[in-house]
Amino acid sequence: MASNSNNPGNDQPKPKGTAKRGFAAMDEATQRAIASKGGQAAHQKGTAHEFDSEEARKAGQKGGEAVSRDREHMAQIGRKGGESRQSAARANAEKNAATGSARSGSSEQSTKGGSRQGKGSGS
Repeated sequence: MASNSNNPGNDQPKPKGTAKRGFAAMDEATQRAIASKGGQAAHQKGTAHEFDSEEARKAGQKGGEAVSRDREHMAQIGRKGGESRQSAARANAEKNAATGSARSGSSEQSTKGGSRQGKGSGS
């Protein structure tokens, strides 16, 4: 009886799906180069698909619907957006407070500058 690698009684266990082969084994730069050549060839041949704005809108809508089904994920996004908005508002408030004090200083400088100009032009 010949030994068969598909035989479940085989003594040597074979890893399933762990070794990368072919395209998956290539580094990312090589994969991109090959994929780019395929895209260029399709364009030259005239078989490349290009999205129009309506088709792109529908595709984006489908993706958005798929993402929004995950309620926990959407809640995280909402919290993150709220935090970002609050921190931006706080930063603006602090900036305005600091700018307010700097403005009073700059108005004093312009007053001083004005008096300098008066002295300089009078001499």
